[in-house]
Amino acid sequence: MGFDPISAVADLLKTGLEKWIPDANERAKAAAAIAEQVHTEVIAQIEVNKAEAASSSLFVAGWRPFIGWVCGSAFAYQFVLMPFMLFLVTLFHIPFDVKQLPVLDLGTMMPVLFGMLGLGAMRSYEKVNGVVAGH
Repeated sequence: MGFDPISAVADLLKTGLEKWIPDANERAKAAAAIAEQVHTEVIAQIEVNKAEAASSSLFVAGWRPFIGWVCGSAFAYQFVLMPFMLFLVTLFHIPFDVKQLPVLDLGTMMPVLFGMLGLGAMRSYEKVNGVVAGH
């Protein structure tokens, strides 16, 4: 069984509500209000995503691919290209100050990359299980 983020959030919410709202009826009302708000926000984000995807403007529809390419390029540079360049410089005794190569701060980029990959993985999971996008 895999990680189910919806159940995890629901369990966390239930635990928090039990702690803060002792009355079961009030707790149920609060949980329903929170669920409705989350649902409304998710639907609103889906509509924004649809509008962005349908746009012919590169600046509207192209920002996600741009971030993907930037993160992918930075990842490839830091973990593939730079180590390979250092290997070649060492192997062929090329007089080059390796301190001149830029070192990328992947600590700020990795959450973005992991978030994009995670969303992609969730959609892939949905596709495998026959879930229609936007439903």
